[in-house]
Amino acid sequence: MSDIDRLVNLYWAVGQTLHFGIEGDVVEIGCHAGGTSVFLQMLIDNFAPGRTLHLYDSFQGMPEPGPKDAYLVKGDRPSTIDQIHQTFAHFGLPVPEIHPGWFEETLPGQLPPQIAAAYLDGDFYDSIMISLSAVWPRLSPNGIIIVDDYADLERAPNAFAKLPGVKLACDDFFAELDAKPFVLVGGKTLAFAGIRKPVQARRAHQPGLVESGRASQPDTPPL
Repeated sequence: MSDIDRLVNLYWAVGQTLHFGIEGDVVEIGCHAGGTSVFLQMLIDNFAPGRTLHLYDSFQGMPEPGPKDAYLVKGDRPSTIDQIHQTFAHFGLPVPEIHPGWFEETLPGQLPPQIAAAYLDGDFYDSIMISLSAVWPRLSPNGIIIVDDYADLERAPNAFAKLPGVKLACDDFFAELDAKPFVLVGGKTLAFAGIRKPVQARRAHQPGLVESGRASQPDTPPL
C-alpha cells in the first residue's frame, strides 16, 4: 500500500518533525496491514527513540460511504491485527500500540494526549473529518498532519483523484482556521497534503499543554 513517493514525503515530514524535537507520539489512522506503519516505526527509531507509534483501524474494511464519497464500498480493503504482527515481525520490529475499532469509537478516548505527527488514510469524508477533529486539538505546535488521497488536480494534475471526500473534508475542516493544507507531489500519482500547526495555535486548541521551555527550538523547522 506504499510507494517511493509516499515514503520520501513521509520521511521529510515525519522525520523532520521528530528530528527537531516536536513533542508527542506518532499516529497512523487507517493503517491496513501495516505496510506504511513499519516505515513510521523506523523513523521513530532513527530520530526519536522512545516515542510511541499508535495505529488505528476498524479491521473490518471500509465503513458505509457517504454522499461525498466514491470508488470504495462498505467492506473494501479489510485487514487483521494478525497481519500487523506479521508485517512487523518480517522487519524485526516490535509491534506498536494497536487500537481496533471504528474511528468515532476509538479516536476521542484513545489518542495520545500530545501528537507530533499524524498520517491520515481514511479514504472517506466522514473518516477524515472525524480524524482531523480528534487529532488537531492534540497536535503540538509545529506538529504535522499528512493526509493521503488529498487530490488537488490544479497543483498535482496526475494525482489519484477517485476519493473526493478526502479533499472535501480537509478543505471544510480548515476553511476557517489559520492553517491550510499544502500539496506534496511526486513523480507519479501521489495525492498527499500536509498541514503544519502554527505555534500560536497552542492557546486556542491546546490550553492544557505546557511549553517545552527549549529556547533553541525554532518557531518553524527548516523545510
